[in-house]
Amino acid sequence: MFGIDDRPTRLCDGHNRREWLRVGGLSVLGLGLGDLLRPGVGTRPASAAPAAPPLARGLDGATFGRAKNVIYLWLQGGPPQHETFDPKPDAPLEIRGPFRPIATNVPGIDFCELLPRTARRADRLAVVRSIATDDPNHDVSGYWVLTGQPYGPGSARQIKPTDWPYFGSIVKMLRPSEELPALSSVWIPDLMRLNDSVTPAGQTAGFLGRAWEPERFVGDPSRADYRIEGLDLPDDLPRLRVDRRRALLGQLDGHLRRVERGGVLDGWDRYAQHAYDLVSSGKARAAFDLDREPDAVRDRYGRYPWGQTVLLARRLIEAGVRLVHVNWTREEGDSAVDNPMWDTHAQNADRLQDVLCPQFDVTFNALLDDLESRGLLDETLVVAIGEFGRTPRINGQGGRDHWGNVFSFAMAGAGISGGQVFGSSDRDGAEPASDPIRPHDLTATIFHLLGIDHQGTFPDKLGRPQLLTRGAPLTSILGDGPATLERREPGGDPAFVPPYDDRKLVDADFDSGRPLIAVAPYSRDKGWRGWPLGDEPEGEPNGLIARIGESPKRHALLGPRPGATIAPGARAILAQEIRSARGGEYEFVVTAVGVGESEERFEREILAGLSCRLVLFRFADAAKDPRSVQELASLPFRPEFDSPRPITLRRFLGSTQGNVNFPIGQGLGVAVVVEHAGGPPFESPSLPGGVAILGVSLSFGARPRHENAT
Repeated sequence: MFGIDDRPTRLCDGHNRREWLRVGGLSVLGLGLGDLLRPGVGTRPASAAPAAPPLARGLDGATFGRAKNVIYLWLQGGPPQHETFDPKPDAPLEIRGPFRPIATNVPGIDFCELLPRTARRADRLAVVRSIATDDPNHDVSGYWVLTGQPYGPGSARQIKPTDWPYFGSIVKMLRPSEELPALSSVWIPDLMRLNDSVTPAGQTAGFLGRAWEPERFVGDPSRADYRIEGLDLPDDLPRLRVDRRRALLGQLDGHLRRVERGGVLDGWDRYAQHAYDLVSSGKARAAFDLDREPDAVRDRYGRYPWGQTVLLARRLIEAGVRLVHVNWTREEGDSAVDNPMWDTHAQNADRLQDVLCPQFDVTFNALLDDLESRGLLDETLVVAIGEFGRTPRINGQGGRDHWGNVFSFAMAGAGISGGQVFGSSDRDGAEPASDPIRPHDLTATIFHLLGIDHQGTFPDKLGRPQLLTRGAPLTSILGDGPATLERREPGGDPAFVPPYDDRKLVDADFDSGRPLIAVAPYSRDKGWRGWPLGDEPEGEPNGLIARIGESPKRHALLGPRPGATIAPGARAILAQEIRSARGGEYEFVVTAVGVGESEERFEREILAGLSCRLVLFRFADAAKDPRSVQELASLPFRPEFDSPRPITLRRFLGSTQGNVNFPIGQGLGVAVVVEHAGGPPFESPSLPGGVAILGVSLSFGARPRHENAT
């Protein structure tokens, strides 16, 4: 219990008012929302900024204030300009990469073939190809893009209370939501984290203080058990009791305010008001409930974390949230690898084709279509951008490194005149060639479309006016209609970039009907590769073959070619690349059986001269030839004749210590190898036989985050 009197600073239990509010003020409401609404990482104690000034008039023109809402898609890691919105078909292969450009539905505009669905909607997009930060660091370049203010000097890897505010915090101050003030600026589904779990600057309210932090809701909306804690009233706490507790808290707070004056109080009042608004608003609870969406809609967005998070963003906008920031979601096991998220230092082409572009292309277009069908696109600004681009030249690991000298982004929706490209890069996609812009120009454009004068000021914590931005709106891409009415038939094939799935192997049970793929010459075809293939007329000189069998069910067969000589060093290989390989625990299970005319002949004529192994490996070069690899784990096995059994290879790859990078290199793969066991050459039986592979599975357990990571 505590008492109230007029003495200046202490409560009867020895705690002052500030301490009491910190440890339990919101619990008077019985809501448990204090931690949810107190903003997050690395900011100073709560203190509200002075009241915001009235909005200035802004630029003349119909687009000022055109956007009611913003969905900001943050493609963390840095998407490559070459394989998205700025292909370079005339550059050398080591610069242009393996993918070709395709026609969009707007004459004169081409995208990369990894975005076939986006190419069909180019008439809705304004693409900027000439933004630059000139900085190759995630933290510093990202800070500029997210705040509109360059950082420096030094590193932005640590959040400081003196940081410039994230632009969403300024939106929260100057353009709060009329319908859900408690959710004016929302950040989902996680904080922005660098590869070693550092939470860099640029994502907080900075010197504005904690009252203007975006509300962060951490969690995976694709999970069946996704739920935001605290948005539901406890069953034993009816609304009337909440209202009474709130009134009592208000009386108590008014008395204590006369006792102690301090900047923390206004900030706390704001949290308490927001807590009450959230639990008393059915809109907030309903917006986070994705089960209310039809299955067909959820399927269109994609049932993976990124897809469901973008769908949640649309629901939040529909409920009245002013700005929703959607971070690209991390995958399991990518906390310390050389290609997390869009940061493709290795396997750039594979990551883009298998993981990144299937998610972005499907979900981005589902969002645009959904907003348009609901009449929301004309009032919702959509921005898709990362912190920088990627190097023009592909590196020795098949990846692209950081590049802030020039990159691309896309905008659509409210006030954007679609069907155009602004600016250009040079032939190699290395530097701006025309109309260079800076991140503060993008920030100024967003402010302008939201009805905030980009030349206006906002008060810092001491009441001093600060210029909103030094940039200028990109007026060339603004308008009430499309930039052109000309259209053409778009190119590209969505089947080339099918909707994303998280399988580690393609066609594990050989049921798709695909043939085995030759190991040379190299191709980007996905699936099982075999060597030597058994359908060449002349056969292979080492006497072993890999082929597909059809009876009694489709399977792979490794073994001797009938009547051939099996020489020392001969081997047959069945191999497949692991999709989106990461550091962690792998379990490679192969169901194998010996086949032949009889058990006796199988043992004597085949198994006596051959050995069999399961292999987990890293590719040695860009050709991804399974004949020349770095073996990471190997398990010998002996198949039983006419008796299928599973063989299991388990191996943990990478360090168990936190933040120690696991190099993916050119990629990881699994293989079944049947090879000459040593000794002299021998003649294979005249009738077919060998080792039949009936099925394969590959499971993965991600390495846990380091326990000290933030």
